[in-house]
Amino acid sequence: MAFFRSKRKPVEAKALRPGDNQPNPTVPAHIAIIMDGNGRWAQSRGLPRVEGHRRGAQSVRRISEACRELGVRYLTLYCFSHENWKRPKEELDFLMGLLKKFLVQERPTLIKNDIRLCVIGRREGIPPDVQIEMDRSLEASKDGKSLTLCLAINYGSRQEILDSVLAIVAKVQSKELSSKDIDESTIAEHLYTAGMPDPDLLIRTSGEMRISNYLLWQISYSELWITEKAWPEFDKPDLIQAIQDYHQRDRRFGGIA
Repeated sequence: MAFFRSKRKPVEAKALRPGDNQPNPTVPAHIAIIMDGNGRWAQSRGLPRVEGHRRGAQSVRRISEACRELGVRYLTLYCFSHENWKRPKEELDFLMGLLKKFLVQERPTLIKNDIRLCVIGRREGIPPDVQIEMDRSLEASKDGKSLTLCLAINYGSRQEILDSVLAIVAKVQSKELSSKDIDESTIAEHLYTAGMPDPDLLIRTSGEMRISNYLLWQISYSELWITEKAWPEFDKPDLIQAIQDYHQRDRRFGGIA
């Protein structure tokens, strides 16, 4: 099974403002977003669904830049789920074309802004020409340090956990790993997100109250923030509001404050 995954070594899960040398605990180190509502946003305005996806791509650019400015170190975006293959072929073709265009057009901006791109999810089903542009952007931006922009494409968390288990089983069978040494960290090290801190904050747009098979292992202790705004209209002030609300949360991780 071929899949994309992060290849960065683990880092301390603390956020820094650009140019700062001291940790900034008020800003989440890692924000994950379920970018929902593109099609409904377009249809509510009498526009074709694909226009919502086009506007959603513009939101990716705005929010990525805002996260970098605010000192967020990791931003993971749910771009295309494993279940999205059920959509009409015309829409799927448009989405893949839009993804390819985004990768090509944003590559110089990633390099200029010192942003590292990573992709998580399975490669199967992604058109070869899109995979080529993905790999080019991954290579061109690999040294970026101001922000890691992680795109979840053809991603499903249950599929990710299954792939992790299969990889561990293979190592046990080859004697590379002993079954008695398997623990939670072993599983985490074999997930697509290996080397990345777990999300501190999970944002979902368009008001839906579900996780949708997204980062199920990684968000065990993430703070949730839901907005009624659809993804194309989500902007920097909304991101700041989510971060401010996050800062007011009492994160006990099962303990007592």
